[in-house]
Amino acid sequence: MLYNHTNVSNTGRVVKMVSAQTKEKTICFDLEGPLSPQDNAYEVMKLMGEEGAAIFEVISRYDDIISLEGRKGYEPGDTLALIVPFFLAHDITEEDIRRVSARAKIIDGAEYLFEQLQAEDWDIYIISTSYEQHAYNIGHQLGVPEDHIICTNLSLKLLRKVLSKTLREKNALPKKYLDSVKKAEDDILALHSDLDSDDTDRIVNRLDEFFFQQLPALGFDVFSTRVIGGERKADAIRAIAEEKGIALRDIIAVGDSITDYKMLNEVAAHDGVAVVFNGNEYAVPYANVGLASVDIRFLCLVCEAFERGGKVAVMDVVTDWEANLKEFEANPANIPDSVITADIKEFVATQKIPVPYFHNLERADARKKDEVIKIHKQFRMQVREDAGKLG
Repeated sequence: MLYNHTNVSNTGRVVKMVSAQTKEKTICFDLEGPLSPQDNAYEVMKLMGEEGAAIFEVISRYDDIISLEGRKGYEPGDTLALIVPFFLAHDITEEDIRRVSARAKIIDGAEYLFEQLQAEDWDIYIISTSYEQHAYNIGHQLGVPEDHIICTNLSLKLLRKVLSKTLREKNALPKKYLDSVKKAEDDILALHSDLDSDDTDRIVNRLDEFFFQQLPALGFDVFSTRVIGGERKADAIRAIAEEKGIALRDIIAVGDSITDYKMLNEVAAHDGVAVVFNGNEYAVPYANVGLASVDIRFLCLVCEAFERGGKVAVMDVVTDWEANLKEFEANPANIPDSVITADIKEFVATQKIPVPYFHNLERADARKKDEVIKIHKQFRMQVREDAGKLG
């Protein structure tokens, strides 16, 4: 079978290769959260020891801050570019990333969901900030071909070679680079205590200095790694729609975090279905459907409704489920067939799994969205554990 291929190059240019076949039913997933609980970059940083985790947490907070302030040229998820200098200094390799990825779990119900989608001839894409070494691994396990995975290209070997050449060293990173990174690590660790403070000026000032002054002075462009996050995810989903000759209203998008909110908003604004799955405060306000659950197979109910009657049918199912949640929880066997499939009804009955929360976010005011965020946070921390606290 020939697949459509949409990719985003390291220059940010959308590359489109038109195939001989298009499909009408299209769904685009974020990876970390909806499909796998592991935050791969966070786990890779832990190869540096406990200090690596703390450094990542501070940089992740910095990413949230400057993303939300609308820093020109910066997109949510560029954390994955900011941590590359530390990878280089600690001799972390692409193989290390693959090794960490090999430990990643698949979200409960994802394999069932993808089997159902593939059987119903859905065209499935993954649009992820994840490094290619991780994204391709998870995609392969779920049967998604690499030409349907849009993710962050990373060649540490090439970056190390370029940096050594720039600083006129042979086959080694120069001492002045390593010293600069070590000093930044010490300073960032000292800033970890500021994470719970409303005053984040020290974090922003020190990291601005390191990433936008010190590293460029050493000839290192941290943004030579082009991360697929924020607006670049929105670019990717627009390119998929254009390539397939469909409108954004014909697409379901699924995300959970700050890197997804522009993609979710783009689809929702064009009358498509934007689903936030166990999302955080950065993503929930931009979706029109909320799904909080320990198992993502319940997304099948959204997809089945979408196939049956488009967004209108989806919102009917979601609204009905939300209105009758307590009754569904009390007696899952009585959930009407109009909002559930026979397979999933049997699954709920036999596995004793908690009935999921669906929310119609189009009807939710600010107070209701705050309630939804609290519900999603509970599931997010349960499903994603340590990674759940990251933006």
